[in-house]
Amino acid sequence: MTTLAKLALPAALIALPSLSLAEDASVAGVNAATDTVFILNSLLFLVGGILVFWMAAGFAMLEAGLVRSKNVTMQLIKNISLFSLAAIFYYLIGYNLMYPLGTWGIDGVLSGVWGPGVLEAVGVTAEGADDYAYASTGSDFFFQLMFCATTASIVSGTLAERIKLWPFLIFTIVLTAVIYPLQASWKWGGGFLDAAGFLDFAGSTVVHSVGGWAALTGALILGPRIGKYNKAGKTVPIPGSNLTLATLGTFILWLGWFGFNGGSQLAMGTVGDVGDVSRIFANTNTAAAGGAIAALILTQLLYKKPDLTMVLNGALAGLVSITAEPLTPSLGAATLIGAVGGVIVVFAVPFLDKLKIDDVVGAIPVHLIAGIWGTIAVVFTNGDASLGTQLYAIIVVGLFTVVVSGVVWFILKATMGLRVDEETEINGLDMAELGMEAYPEFSKG
Repeated sequence: MTTLAKLALPAALIALPSLSLAEDASVAGVNAATDTVFILNSLLFLVGGILVFWMAAGFAMLEAGLVRSKNVTMQLIKNISLFSLAAIFYYLIGYNLMYPLGTWGIDGVLSGVWGPGVLEAVGVTAEGADDYAYASTGSDFFFQLMFCATTASIVSGTLAERIKLWPFLIFTIVLTAVIYPLQASWKWGGGFLDAAGFLDFAGSTVVHSVGGWAALTGALILGPRIGKYNKAGKTVPIPGSNLTLATLGTFILWLGWFGFNGGSQLAMGTVGDVGDVSRIFANTNTAAAGGAIAALILTQLLYKKPDLTMVLNGALAGLVSITAEPLTPSLGAATLIGAVGGVIVVFAVPFLDKLKIDDVVGAIPVHLIAGIWGTIAVVFTNGDASLGTQLYAIIVVGLFTVVVSGVVWFILKATMGLRVDEETEINGLDMAELGMEAYPEFSKG
């Protein structure tokens, strides 16, 4: 053996395990990359879902501030109850109805209905995940549930101060188990609206207008509060009990909306996805600002004094307006889209009063009318959007929600009664329905 060979042999022996380690490292690198995408996507769903969950607190505070003190406890119990019912019935029926997970159905229209085992069958490890290359089913379920619960929260405020607790909660079950998931499957479950090219990034129509349509239908059937409109047909202002709480609720909703829209990117495993999430955050924020400032300026011009409740709802309307497409607009365009939402609120609130439609918190202008505007506005910033398709989806979802909601409301009215009696409404629902008050040390107002 030559001197060169003697030197080469140990080097070769050393290199052999190095090659094996390199191969192992290559395989590990692939797994690490897949793990990273799985972890980051799942994390986006989980953190986004937590932020959207926090919106439940925002709705509760907003409603508690905008109703009279004698009805605050009722709004609080409705909000925590509706969220809990949504969590259970979306698990039992809604999630499986929303996505094509069942064993029967009509392609693109109706998937399987009963599927409470969807999470139990998945497992908790990456190897047992529904889609290891994407995200955990548990994180997706958690995120989607929060959207479902948000839809029910929209209805609560509109019908405040005169609806009975239990009929409202039964309607919530139907809304979260059937109405919301079924129409959501037509877009987000790969149904016929999605196939038609309908674009609704985070739910201006799928979430917000559905809640708005259900609320409008209920308000028409329920009728206005006693004393809201006098014999001359004039609107009698009924101030809320705590504008501090209402403002806090608005800021909480504003914060939660970053999860609502940002999480709807549905991916955070690449540089591009994270960049998109950041754009969505920025556009969401500026749309809210645009809505608030538009309402601030417009109420000053119309009423000679700014109206805080209009400014709060203006910010929320801006958020709803940008929800259908928060990614493609520039910051300037997003601000204008939100500003139009603020303008909508200022004009829609008195318009509803002229029609004698009593919406206690302004949810119909914010979620329904601004939701329709936001869905239409997609065509201005997304070249893939078609105005005809957007309008078609708005009409389909609206008709479905109004018809089904109307049937449910009428059945509840005929069987249980929807509205409290006159004495209960005058004295307040807190004591009559619940036997407790939010502010027992103060006189009723």
